[in-house]
Amino acid sequence: MSESKLQASSYVRIGHSLNKDEEGFVERRMKTVQECLKRCGIDCQGKVPKIALLGSGGGERAMLGLLGSLDGFKQTGLLDCILYMSGVSGSTWCMASLYKDSDWSTKPDLSKEIVQRLKGPDVNWFCIVWQLMEYYRNKDLFSLTDVWAALVVPLFVKEIDKSKLSQQRGHNDKNPFPIYEVIDKQCRQRLHERGVFFEISPYEAGYSLTGAFVDTSMFGSQFEEGRKIKDQPEIDMLYLQGLCGSCLADGEFIIELLLKKIIDFIRHMIYDKEGDGKTSQEGTESADVGFQILVSLVEMHFSVLKEKDPSGHETTIRTKLKELTGDECWLGKIANKTDDEVITMKLFTLEVLEWLKNWFGSWWQDILDTLIKCVMEWIWGRKYNILYKMKGLHAAILKSETRDYEDAGMMLNSPYMSVLRQERDVDLIISLDFGYPFQTLTYASEICEDLDIPFPEVDVSGEDPKNPKDFYVFEGKGEEPTVIHIPLFNKVNCGDQIEEWREKYKVFQLPYSAIDIDPLLKVAGQNITNNKEKLKEEIQRIIDRKHRQKDN
Repeated sequence: MSESKLQASSYVRIGHSLNKDEEGFVERRMKTVQECLKRCGIDCQGKVPKIALLGSGGGERAMLGLLGSLDGFKQTGLLDCILYMSGVSGSTWCMASLYKDSDWSTKPDLSKEIVQRLKGPDVNWFCIVWQLMEYYRNKDLFSLTDVWAALVVPLFVKEIDKSKLSQQRGHNDKNPFPIYEVIDKQCRQRLHERGVFFEISPYEAGYSLTGAFVDTSMFGSQFEEGRKIKDQPEIDMLYLQGLCGSCLADGEFIIELLLKKIIDFIRHMIYDKEGDGKTSQEGTESADVGFQILVSLVEMHFSVLKEKDPSGHETTIRTKLKELTGDECWLGKIANKTDDEVITMKLFTLEVLEWLKNWFGSWWQDILDTLIKCVMEWIWGRKYNILYKMKGLHAAILKSETRDYEDAGMMLNSPYMSVLRQERDVDLIISLDFGYPFQTLTYASEICEDLDIPFPEVDVSGEDPKNPKDFYVFEGKGEEPTVIHIPLFNKVNCGDQIEEWREKYKVFQLPYSAIDIDPLLKVAGQNITNNKEKLKEEIQRIIDRKHRQKDN
């Protein structure tokens, strides 16, 4: 079936061309890029290079690393030469904060307002609980990403941003075009790598390399055969940050943090339901016992995730239920360490919740049922499948009604694939690596080789990843873009204390203290200001190459 016929009665756009709005943006933005390069003494002679800036993952370290780097670009006068800015994981937290302001790139100090917020007070807990309840009430599909977005992301970004990405449409062209990248979990598990990479911009959301997109405001709605059959609320920026920034590379940290926040949530549900600091249940002792039962129930499931014996929590639950009701509560016995353990635990959980429902009432049961189910099945980022039962396409993606989307750091910790789309025709990629030097770069090279995507040769065999330089160039020879690779911590800005910096600014830790924020911003900015002339040289080299290609 032809592309035109497919789209005649479809909300789904099939094809590899750019969205018309993006095309218009690029045309206008390229004039800004040309003017910027002219101010920097670079004569494009009509051959304006397309430059993309990539922010890797790395939690709050990546958020602050990208923010400091952008301040560096501002100081060098090169910020306006960037056409695309794409991020994964922690870098998207920075992007979301910046793009709230349609004129952010014109500000003399890009980081000032964001840093003030990050150093400020935590978000009010009642607002956090209310946000989670809102996610639960307003959508068909609820997952741990909703929990993560509502309960954990505000810890780091210090706000609840309920604006929508589509609301950024029509913003002026003073800022680079933003692209957020996640991955399709099922494709990653089945090694269908071309279908793994999923991008979200203010205009469209979809599979970068497959070439299938929907309007961003519709991402999450229910589709069948390309038709939208049920609306769902457009995801907000808080959820988007949770979707992009929920990397499970360090499972123990994620599990412990989620466990703590879920227990906090239960505490507020029982003791402070009205948000006024007063208990909402008659009988403090009963509330205490009920709280202990629910906490043990949650801890039991997290024990299984950590591959630990849950029987101690099971015993506590039985004892506390008897204390609560005064009777021996009949509950099924949980089988230990068998293939049926999770199923048996589910039945046990439902029985416990039924007892508590009879005692306390059912106002909390639905959300707790759903939350515990998400933990048991470890469901993250579940959305309706935009390609469900699409005709004219041949892909495993089409068969399932839902898909699960995850932090791209689970596979490739930098959004290379979003800017390597052939139709974006990017000439220069500036890769800011806030993780481990060369690891993501070399894996991106391997993926591109497997998928026949032009990418420069990457040879870092002679480099020490524990003691990297601050600037690497992997030059494109023909169709390949040139890649500039900039590790965050390096022997130029950290001297012989690289490991100390890494230890101080870990990826998997609670939010950095106020006094630790500014030093990280500074070293990130130095990576750009120290290399201003090298950046200009590489841009000029690309312009010269484009001229040679034209002459040939």
